[in-house]
Amino acid sequence: MTDHLTTHQAEEDARNDNILIYVDGKIVPKEKAVVSVYDSGFMLGDGVWEGLRLHDNTWAFADEHLDRLFEAAKAIDLDIEMDRKGVMNALLETQKANGITTDAHARLMITRGVKIRPFQHPNLSQTGPTFVIIVEHSKPKIPRPISLATVPHQRGLPMTQDPKLNSHSKLNCILACIAAQKAGADEALMLDVHGFVNTTNACNFFIVRKGAVWTSTGDYCMNGITRQKVIDLCRANDIPVFERNYSLVDTYGADEAFLTGTFGAQTPVGSIDGRVIGNGNLGPMTTRLRKLYADMIAQECR
Repeated sequence: MTDHLTTHQAEEDARNDNILIYVDGKIVPKEKAVVSVYDSGFMLGDGVWEGLRLHDNTWAFADEHLDRLFEAAKAIDLDIEMDRKGVMNALLETQKANGITTDAHARLMITRGVKIRPFQHPNLSQTGPTFVIIVEHSKPKIPRPISLATVPHQRGLPMTQDPKLNSHSKLNCILACIAAQKAGADEALMLDVHGFVNTTNACNFFIVRKGAVWTSTGDYCMNGITRQKVIDLCRANDIPVFERNYSLVDTYGADEAFLTGTFGAQTPVGSIDGRVIGNGNLGPMTTRLRKLYADMIAQECR
């Protein structure tokens, strides 16, 4: 059986064994970076997070990522107890402590904090937020286009758990990924509540048909920063791009498919539900968009 890939597959880097991690204002060795078993994030998935990429000593699109982090915290009524400058300084401090200047990934995690009793009510979190930053040496390594399987799990309605939130509560997406791997695929293709193609368990999803780029309406998926950058690049370079409803029939007949995310940028998809997409390899439109995106990153991080 072929080993499963993930859209966050990275090169092995022994330096990550000895990284320093930010935990509530202190930078500590990896083995000492711990939180309480009473932490609301551990108990209930009550928290939000954000991921950023480091290129040439610059955190790419940091303003957009901080916008999304603070918007998510406000949405769940979580007081970060730190302003944007404070959050950014904590990230830069963690980066500096590790001596990392490029090819890194950061995960900022903020929970409602430690509870006084092991129950759900948010008022039981009385110590203020828990704030952790992990900065790892990280280069994407995806040796082949990934395969997807359509699963019954949906990224659903905002009144259940809004899919636009980078929430610590990821069980729905984890179950989708498990279902896809049980079906022999790498990751899951998830539909929206109306049965239209939506997103994957970890990334935003695009197809290419007859020279045009299609993605979902965005109503039921993460408001991906890389997703928006690809849409912007298409519009700036006279590539037809549509945010629209489309079906699995449209998807199976696509010339190309790819995923977008902060970590992997644009990841090609080789097959969906056993159907080869295009010729099963990295296609010309995906190749072009990857080059345009790399140029954008170089401009952003110069």
